[in-house]
Amino acid sequence: MTESRKTAIRLAGVAVFMVGMAFAAVPLYDLFCRVTGYGGTTRAAASAPDAVLDRTVDVRFAASTAAGMPWEFRPLQLEQTLRIGETGLAFYEAYNPTGRAITGTATFNVTPYATGGYFTKIDCFCFQEQTLQPGERATMPVSYFIDPAMVEDGEAARAHTITLNYTFFETEPTVLDNAEETEDGRSGG
Repeated sequence: MTESRKTAIRLAGVAVFMVGMAFAAVPLYDLFCRVTGYGGTTRAAASAPDAVLDRTVDVRFAASTAAGMPWEFRPLQLEQTLRIGETGLAFYEAYNPTGRAITGTATFNVTPYATGGYFTKIDCFCFQEQTLQPGERATMPVSYFIDPAMVEDGEAARAHTITLNYTFFETEPTVLDNAEETEDGRSGG
C-alpha cells in the first residue's frame, strides 16, 4: 500500500469520526447539562427530600413563547418564597387564541445558572408536549423543590432568588404507535 493511499484512508477515518461526533454532540451536551445543571438546566426527582432547612429562597416565575408560537402563556403567580427542601407548587396558564389545534413543547432554565443543578422538579407540564384545541385555555402545574445540597455549593449558596423560566415552542404532535390508539382509531392523549 502506498503512502498516499494510507494517508487517504486515515483522512477518511478522521472525517467519519468527525461526522459521528457532530451527530453525538447535541445528545451528549444535553446529558452533560442535565447531570451537572450547567446553563441553568434543572433536575427531576420522584419526591422531595426529607430535610427541610430554615433558610428560604424566593422563586420567581417567567414565561415566553418562541417566535411564531401564537399561544398566550404566563405564570399565574410571579413569586413564591419557600424553605430549601420544601415542595413548591406553581401554575402557568396557556391559551390558544387561534382556530386550529396547536401542540407545544416547553423548554426551561433557571437563573442564576449555578442553582440549576439544585432546582429539582417532581412533576411538570414541561415533561411532555401539550396540545391545546382552538380557544382552549389550560392551567399547567409544576411541582418542585430546591435541593438542600445547594447550601454547600459556594456559588449557588449565595443565591437568595431563583428565576424559573419557560419558553413554549410550536411542535408537530408525536405520532403514537398502534398500541396507544383509542378504539375509534384516533390517537389517545
